[in-house]
Amino acid sequence: MGRISRLWRTGIAVLPIAALAVVGAAPQALAVDTPAIVVQDGVTQPVFGYADAIRERLFIDSTFDSDNDGLRDIIAFDVMRPKATANGLKVPVVMDASPYYSTVCRGNESECKADLDGDGLLDKWPLFYDNYFVPRGYAVILLDMVGTNNSTGCPTTNANEDNLSAKQAINWLNGRATARNAAGQVVRADWHNGKTGMIGKSYDGSLAMSTAVTGVKGLTTIVPISGPTEYYDYVRSNGVITRGNSYVASLANTVTNPERREYCKPTRDAMAAVDGDESGDYTSFWNERSYVKKVPNVTASVLLYHGLNDDNVRPDHFSKFWYALAENNVPRKLWLSQEGHVDPFDSRRTVWVNTLHRWFDFWLHGVQNGIMDEPRVDLERSADVWETYADWPVPGKADTEIFLQPGTTGAGGLGLVPTTKPVNGAFQDSPTQSQNTMILNPDTGQPNRLAFLSAPLTAPLHISGTPVVKLRASADQTDTNLGAILVDYGTAERVNHRASGEGIITLETSDCWGQSSPTDDGCYKKTEKRVATADQELVTKGIMDAQNRQSIRTAVPLVPGQAYNFDFPLLPEDYVFQPGHRIGVIIVGSYPQYSSQADQSRANIAVALKSSNIVLPVVGGTAAAHAAGL
Repeated sequence: MGRISRLWRTGIAVLPIAALAVVGAAPQALAVDTPAIVVQDGVTQPVFGYADAIRERLFIDSTFDSDNDGLRDIIAFDVMRPKATANGLKVPVVMDASPYYSTVCRGNESECKADLDGDGLLDKWPLFYDNYFVPRGYAVILLDMVGTNNSTGCPTTNANEDNLSAKQAINWLNGRATARNAAGQVVRADWHNGKTGMIGKSYDGSLAMSTAVTGVKGLTTIVPISGPTEYYDYVRSNGVITRGNSYVASLANTVTNPERREYCKPTRDAMAAVDGDESGDYTSFWNERSYVKKVPNVTASVLLYHGLNDDNVRPDHFSKFWYALAENNVPRKLWLSQEGHVDPFDSRRTVWVNTLHRWFDFWLHGVQNGIMDEPRVDLERSADVWETYADWPVPGKADTEIFLQPGTTGAGGLGLVPTTKPVNGAFQDSPTQSQNTMILNPDTGQPNRLAFLSAPLTAPLHISGTPVVKLRASADQTDTNLGAILVDYGTAERVNHRASGEGIITLETSDCWGQSSPTDDGCYKKTEKRVATADQELVTKGIMDAQNRQSIRTAVPLVPGQAYNFDFPLLPEDYVFQPGHRIGVIIVGSYPQYSSQADQSRANIAVALKSSNIVLPVVGGTAAAHAAGL
């Protein structure tokens, strides 16, 4: 691609004849009636063809040079639009910008882009967006992030070059940039109605958000699915390294085409040299990989989706972004599921496609279908059981202090008032303690944790939001880690998000979403929920480096034996503890299954129980907690 993408600079035409026939044909005479979308039952109808849709591959000079070769990187993207756009139909764009189209590929079935006949145009389009939306009067763009597939340059793992890739295409769509085909001919988007929606899962979701926070004109809505919003939080947590060994550079290597990986090694080495793996502290390296603080620039609406049990892109990514959207009054909706890193297309397919259809119709075609008058939040309470709420956190939640109480057996208690006596709970940090050892057998005393249990609940207790642990503690070393786990001790059937599939089972049967061509259909394997009955559920968790107690930017060593306040959030949750179940709070030092580099000091840690608590976002506040028997 590096050679082909620069040929227009020399005036050498390389576009095959078949492709030239599509993009260079003389315009047809306008019909008497300009074609238009058809809306019935509040949604656009599939009145345009798919097999005869216009397909293009275009290239734009970017504003950056990620590989430092002295030339601006070229961003490639594939366009599919209804044939009627050649006769005056104006359509919006649904865009999925991705680094994965030729490496990891997309969707539950790992579909890659494919040019099957070598004519320079895409025959196999990943995912169902093209099959479903093009016949309904949309154009679909699949954009190759810088350094991937047909784009030049090198990936930078959510640095500015990655983040600005899609902006180039939006500028072109709105007449602010120049795109060319492979022959070097200028191609204009005279068929575009001025509105673009971006969608994508994981890295693709982060690219949608990173484009939105630029405030680029013409980006009307985004649908980020399980995407990182703060890259520091993807590889760190409160000073603790959760993904080390130059993970940022390693991911860049993964998404780079194999034949270009050696070429891009200097770019990866430059990232690895400054990624802060030696400390875990927040540095300037993370600033351009942070979207939350840039939310005030967002002018697009947001339909946000995340799995509450996603242990890849953890839920604090959605929550921090969501809180910022609310603070800035951005039009928004939220879906929260019980699965892990799973696309809603594979979790709640029919409802998701219908919702997405109505969302894009409203924001991109202006169809007044009432979607913004409906409840803001859809939340999966248990397998395939969904509830709706006016907002999230659920209205009526109040931060409620639950205090750690001393016990006479292996476990302490939990209560709404602190213990009257100044009692310490003591344990020794273990860098090898497993998560199962931490949470199982809570009534049994263990040397490497503290366990606190409520009495069996007498009524449901609903938490919604971000819990915070507040410990008053000391250690006999200058450094240690601290961890906390919130556990539901009670037998129930739950979504088995820790098993293969992260909560879903992929079936052999398929269903179809949209029209087909001889080389591409919109048919995908069905799924069903994977459930299991267990005696406990890890509800949420959190960790911190004790040296980062004041700031994630600066580490300050502990004075051995001196007590400090350690306040750190757990991952956000929306969970209902059922009557008869017991709430558990587990306090540990290192947390190897949460961090890639456990602290090796093996510190002895003393927790002052009278001054320590967990703040739970309880719907109904203290009154609800009291009614539940706390």
